[in-house]
Amino acid sequence: MKNGLRIGRLFGINIYLDWSWLLIFLLVAWSLATQFALMHPAWGPELAWSVAIAAALLFFASVLAHELAHSIVAQAQGIPVRNITLFLFGGVANIQQEPRSPRGEFLLAIVGPLTSLAIGGFCLLAVSLFAPLSADAALNPGLAFASLDPLTTLLLWLGSANIVLGIFNLLPGFPLDGGRVLRAILWGVTGNFRTATRWAAGVGQVLAWLLIFSGIAMIFGVEIPFFGTGLIGGLWLAFIGWFMSSAARQSYQQVVVHDMLEGVPAARLMRANVPAVSPGTSTSDLVHHYVMGTDERAFPVLDGDRLVGLVTLEDIRKVAREDWDTTSAAEIMTPADQLAVVQPQDDASAALDKLTERNVHQVPVISNGHLVGLVRSSDIMRWLNLQAPNGIAR
Repeated sequence: MKNGLRIGRLFGINIYLDWSWLLIFLLVAWSLATQFALMHPAWGPELAWSVAIAAALLFFASVLAHELAHSIVAQAQGIPVRNITLFLFGGVANIQQEPRSPRGEFLLAIVGPLTSLAIGGFCLLAVSLFAPLSADAALNPGLAFASLDPLTTLLLWLGSANIVLGIFNLLPGFPLDGGRVLRAILWGVTGNFRTATRWAAGVGQVLAWLLIFSGIAMIFGVEIPFFGTGLIGGLWLAFIGWFMSSAARQSYQQVVVHDMLEGVPAARLMRANVPAVSPGTSTSDLVHHYVMGTDERAFPVLDGDRLVGLVTLEDIRKVAREDWDTTSAAEIMTPADQLAVVQPQDDASAALDKLTERNVHQVPVISNGHLVGLVRSSDIMRWLNLQAPNGIAR
């Protein structure tokens, strides 16, 4: 996902809010305020909205805790985590690599739902200790809920929501956590990560289409157990199904791509003899003598035969047109010590990982301290298309 608004950093991981999160936050808060107003007629709109906003914020804090649990386990396994983003469908941890073993996959996947279930259990335990419901509550639940104070109401909803979140994520549909648990089991049984991913993604596709068809049925008035009926709920469920289907397909494609790049040296895919510039080259010369008329997006900056940096089209765009003649490549380049690099013998999959991790279009290939070429994302895609002319997800 693209980064949104950075709101903090926990355990060395940047936390972002995607702009779509505002929509789901407002929908959750509005829905809760409506429910609380109906359950507690004596509260008034101000109190109902206050509790609803607090509950919505705490729920997304719980979602963040769920993703942090995944991230901390990933870091413990030596897997880098780029960031966590809260967005329309909840949260996603940007974990840069797949686990190295079925056990690692299982632990990484299961810890998220367990965290949600633990939060839910703690909240419901607090409700039972501080505001135990009487035996008559089952006979008249509306009256029982109406007697709850704001804090107990908040804890009751938050606990229930986290229990539902944990159980839903344990459904065996990839890329849900339950689907990753399934993949870990299949991986352990078959010994083949790609086969396990294909089967788990297939189960995820089936579950996704069940959600889509259920959502469509809800739109036309069919009552679906647990989900209910109605236009809004049906659209939401169908949208979740569509998102899951797309994510399952893309996850399997990523595994296929990595498999195809394993054992392929970066030297085979790199662009050798790339045009290079000196540190003193002006931005104007860079544009007119190097950029125009080529498809190059990046140019190594060399001091003699030593790589000192890389200047890209994105760097050039940051310079005002009137400053082109007085701004040198050295002033706008990314210094060499900040670049992700690979060696000629490294697998092309390692180059792809670095391209993805840094969100860049090229990585320099270095041998014995000297630049020998660039591996570009377009070079990797061209090679993949040559290997699988009918599509990479075969």
